[in-house]
Amino acid sequence: MRAPPLLLLLAACAPPPCAAAAPTPPGWEPALDAPWCPYKVLPEGPEAGGGRLCFRSPARGFRCQAPGCIPHASARDSLRASVLRNHSVLLQWRLAPAEARRVRAFALNCSWRGTYTRFPCERVLLGASCRDYLVPDVHDGVRYRLCLQPLPLRAEAAAASEPADPGECVEFLAEPPRMREIVVAMTAVGGSICVMLVVICLLVAYITENLMHPVIGRPVLRRHR
Repeated sequence: MRAPPLLLLLAACAPPPCAAAAPTPPGWEPALDAPWCPYKVLPEGPEAGGGRLCFRSPARGFRCQAPGCIPHASARDSLRASVLRNHSVLLQWRLAPAEARRVRAFALNCSWRGTYTRFPCERVLLGASCRDYLVPDVHDGVRYRLCLQPLPLRAEAAAASEPADPGECVEFLAEPPRMREIVVAMTAVGGSICVMLVVICLLVAYITENLMHPVIGRPVLRRHR
């Protein structure tokens, strides 16, 4: 009896039964056999535990280049935030291969600082194969903090005597796209205006001293013959 073509296709695409997962190579990009990053955007509130499962493709080969991108890094330089000109932030992180095998997921927490307190902006649960995440709709002039915490395997978390890794955080201020260029242009224009005013003041002083007041000399005595 011949097997249906659909079953043959599924058998060809399925991994071998004893195949081990390839470890994540050291660096900022996921493994080549991880073409998708599964994640869930969790609703706000402690009672929220759901969230729709989504997938995104990793940003392979990304380089943060000025002036369209401003890089920021955490204290240990394992978490980077690239603030893009289109009001979004690309968050990237890296793990050692031994550490990556002990992680089952990542918890991303976003908050922004107000006048007196901090406000949450987004909570995301990412899969173990993820190495980047795009945070959309970042507002100008607001200081953000993005914290990423690796979640260990459940067996290791139950047997571990040490506290869990709190993760790393990166802070940045989302500036308007061309704020630096505008500030430089205004400074240059202001300096030119100051120079012009100084020249005008010197010219007015010269005219006042030499043209408005004629030179008064000594009277000339005429000789009579």
